[in-house]
Amino acid sequence: MIPRPSLVANVDSPVVRTQAIIDLRSENYEDVLDCVERSLDVQLDRTTAIRKRRSIGLRSDRDTWIRIEVRPLAKITGQGWNGVECASIVRGIAKPEWYRSVSWNDTLQGAMWRADETELVRAAPVKPGGILAVYPELPESWWTTFNASLTALAEHTTTRVATPHTAPMTQNRLTSIIDSVFPGGVDTAINEWTASHADLNWANITAPDCYLLDWEDWGMAPRGLDAANLWMNSLAVADLADRIRSERQVDLDSRSGKLSQLFFCCEIMTAPVDYSGPLLEPARRAAAKLIDDLRS
Repeated sequence: MIPRPSLVANVDSPVVRTQAIIDLRSENYEDVLDCVERSLDVQLDRTTAIRKRRSIGLRSDRDTWIRIEVRPLAKITGQGWNGVECASIVRGIAKPEWYRSVSWNDTLQGAMWRADETELVRAAPVKPGGILAVYPELPESWWTTFNASLTALAEHTTTRVATPHTAPMTQNRLTSIIDSVFPGGVDTAINEWTASHADLNWANITAPDCYLLDWEDWGMAPRGLDAANLWMNSLAVADLADRIRSERQVDLDSRSGKLSQLFFCCEIMTAPVDYSGPLLEPARRAAAKLIDDLRS
């Protein structure tokens, strides 16, 4: 039986933090790691920790991977936030197997914590962080697995709504970002919606074996959203962006696929310069062409 989680290290020294925005890169959160160890009955290898803004991933003594995530209560929507667990029923996709999870309400911070135990994937992310600037060495078998996974995912249906960056991927969201850059410039109505990973970037895909990681945001989204996201994240390497376009041409050449590409281009064009970096100019050029294509 999994014990009820508690963030109190001992009765004499409870951990208290303010209800500020939590950034898991800025504090050690040993109390959270201790809680996960007790709840899942594992020992975590702190030396393997990969820290992101809202998640920490570590290897366990069971040769599994433990992913710990935090979200403010406002981000716990009606569909829940058990994306990794829900994705376990989707077959035909190269992704880690899900084993178990634990979640708890942190009333001191007004947040929810969740830890998922999954299969340990030994292949490394193609680009753990930052913008990919060099063409990665990806065998042809990698592209075969990548294509088969995206095709299988698109054939699945779900009641979940994709939540890129934890926000629902709705028609209004797509229209708003495109209109903020090209006011009234194009009809943004999406005519095809498919199941999508919703956070497909080079940090969430491994090589030389292709696995798609981090399924917390998956759900229904405009057709081509995943291919468009990876394409956008590859614009600093023109040949790689062209390869993705070639591999996923059917999706990207659809009307929804073009709108998905335009959506990501507009996100880059409205982002701070230190975030967009070398993606900005190719995104601008691509957006201009996409607008022309969508008007014709």
